[in-house]
Amino acid sequence: MKTKTLITSLLTFLFALQMQAQYGSVNAMNDEISDNLDLRAVASLFGDSRNLQDFERRLNDPKIQISNLDLNYDNQVDYLRVIETVDRNTHLVIIQSVLDRDVYQDVATIDIETDRYNRVQVQFVGNEYIYGPNYIYEPVYYSQPLIYASFFVSNYRPYVSTWYWNYYPSYYYAWRPYPLYRYRSNVHVSINFHNTYNYVTYRRSNYAATLYSTRRANGYERMYPHRNFTSRNAYATNRYELEKRNSSRSATARIESDRYRNGTPRSNSTDRNAPQRNYSPNNSNTSRDRNYTPNNPNNSREATPQKRTYSRDYSQNQNNANRTVTPQKNDNPRTYSQNNNSTPRTPQPSRSESSSANSSSRYATPRETVPQPSRARTESRSNENKSNSVRENRSQSPGNSGRGSSNDNGGNRRT
Repeated sequence: MKTKTLITSLLTFLFALQMQAQYGSVNAMNDEISDNLDLRAVASLFGDSRNLQDFERRLNDPKIQISNLDLNYDNQVDYLRVIETVDRNTHLVIIQSVLDRDVYQDVATIDIETDRYNRVQVQFVGNEYIYGPNYIYEPVYYSQPLIYASFFVSNYRPYVSTWYWNYYPSYYYAWRPYPLYRYRSNVHVSINFHNTYNYVTYRRSNYAATLYSTRRANGYERMYPHRNFTSRNAYATNRYELEKRNSSRSATARIESDRYRNGTPRSNSTDRNAPQRNYSPNNSNTSRDRNYTPNNPNNSREATPQKRTYSRDYSQNQNNANRTVTPQKNDNPRTYSQNNNSTPRTPQPSRSESSSANSSSRYATPRETVPQPSRARTESRSNENKSNSVRENRSQSPGNSGRGSSNDNGGNRRT
């Protein structure tokens, strides 16, 4: 029974070790260490600091969170300590990550040196194991930093951090690493872009490189010798080339996403000036304004003014019609006295005459007046018509003639 228990516990322990090893290898292959500390942000903090002690405080400030390094994989950002080595006019500042008790890993170095003209030259050199060889930034500050004055004083003592594993300052507390996109946005805000950060591939101070060989700490490199930058990125020499490749890929992905959103088909070629297809049905026009007139060979914007040439002015036609039609209605005025056998009446002006008079006053064109028959002439015609009608009645009635003759005869007889 005891033997079975021992065998089971041993197998469980071996299985746990295997899973832990696989977990560590997966993190090493998938996570890029150089993404978790931007040297331009470190150079920006250096220019804003008063001295090296203030610089170390800014590096580990939980409010700024300039670092995202977790080299010992304890799910907490490592504390960065600062130590210094001085020889003559050369100051070498080393930034180290605290991994365990008496275990440190160099992250970057700062070479500070004055030339014969007393001009200060500063270079930020990334560790070769983390950033690749010759990854160097040379800042140009828009105003001389205050930290320069602290280096060149009499009786200067090199700065060495007093903090180590599980013994940190009161302002510091560990925080969990952020995802890469969130860390980049945070660092982008923290960089002072009034300064200029020039990338160079050579180290100015050879003496600083000699000093660094005596104070070098590579605890993480000795634990994982196969995880250097060349093994992690076989297609890039250093961090700078890796950034260029990532930026070109992101730019290409952004262009492809914009084309997809705008409805433009993706092309396999990388030529941006290549003509793109238009998938509209039977569309041979590239202009925005289209002319849908059938059998129209002109597909330009000049088709619009042609519609205006056929516009009609209805006011001109209306005035001409009123001028010509109105006199035609009043050419033959009707007189009611001709058909009247009774007492003659004086003719009254008709509505057409009054309307024609008004219309003649309304329009500027004069109208010819129709001559009207005189009153005496009209009365004579009516009297003639009466006399003629009386004579015709007398001649047509035979009873009246007989009665008249009998009366005459009787009258004669009586006489």
